[in-house]
Amino acid sequence: MIASRVLLRSPLATVARRAVAVSSVRATAARSYSSQAAPSSSQAAPSSGGAGKSLIIAALAAGAGAAGYHFYAESQKSTLPVVVAAAEKPKEPLDYQKVYNAIAAIIEDENYDDGSYGPVFLRLAWHASGTYDVNTKDGGSNFATMRFKPEAGHGANAGLGIARERLNRVKDQFPEISYGDLWTLAGVAAIQELGGPIVNWRAGRIDGEETQSPPEGRLPDAARPDGQHSRDIFYKMGFNDQEIVALLGAHALGRCHKDRSGFDGPWTASPTVFTNDFYTELLGRKWVERKWSGPKQFEDKESKSLMMLPADMAMAKDKEFRKWVEIYAKDSDKFFEDFAKAAQKLFELGVKFDDNAKVYQFKPTNA
Repeated sequence: MIASRVLLRSPLATVARRAVAVSSVRATAARSYSSQAAPSSSQAAPSSGGAGKSLIIAALAAGAGAAGYHFYAESQKSTLPVVVAAAEKPKEPLDYQKVYNAIAAIIEDENYDDGSYGPVFLRLAWHASGTYDVNTKDGGSNFATMRFKPEAGHGANAGLGIARERLNRVKDQFPEISYGDLWTLAGVAAIQELGGPIVNWRAGRIDGEETQSPPEGRLPDAARPDGQHSRDIFYKMGFNDQEIVALLGAHALGRCHKDRSGFDGPWTASPTVFTNDFYTELLGRKWVERKWSGPKQFEDKESKSLMMLPADMAMAKDKEFRKWVEIYAKDSDKFFEDFAKAAQKLFELGVKFDDNAKVYQFKPTNA
């Protein structure tokens, strides 16, 4: 009976209290009234209390079960809010200006080529984007399939592993950016950091699979001397004659390498500065075929230090193309304006952007 009273005072579950109450009623009915104090719980129970013992044990078992449930519920209360809070924590958007700045920080290197990775970054962005075909609706910058052996092995992409490897430093800093976004943003950074126009850029490219690699042959063949070849290639991307000539102005940057394209030499005397010099050199110098063991190319007759490719020479010979070459040679601002538009279009080929995709204009780090 004393044990029953102890149980009644403890904060057990309802089931336990009910079991103890039943035990108390039955025990009271079976005993005579006495004014003597109840023995302590440490004293032995009377021999006639066997039934009471059974009820008390049952009550204890029920109480233990209730206490176990109470502990489980309390533990659930303490952990559930933590899980929900973690799941609902908003993800901070990627700061693309910081990504741009990180790219800009690795462009200059006096130990590489003419002291800048800018030209090869731009070539990577160009070649990753220029595989788009308006007829088949595939290719372009969206899937960054040059990460895989088939497209990386295309002849036109020789040497671009240098750019991809260099940009992996930025990818390590911002792992959430897709390769397509990284490579095209590197193209924008190269143009702007080397003195070119501001190029609008949007994020939203996704990383694809090897099976989405475009076939070889979608990029221009520099060895083709006819303007029709350039039209066949660029029209499939969705460009017109004016845009073709504007994009070729990027040849103001960089140089050709014998161990990559087979050709050799720079187009301009300032291959790390974005200018309209490609047009002024093409029209202003006398070009003769270079006598050497490599593929057919041209060199300036006066200094023999600059070169032009057969496809470049077609820009001066074709009537419609030459019209735009002359315009851009005379008006650098017009060239910058048209190039910026054509470059944005090029870098977005094959990409399906959200309707509310933000248009970025990045501030050059050297401004």
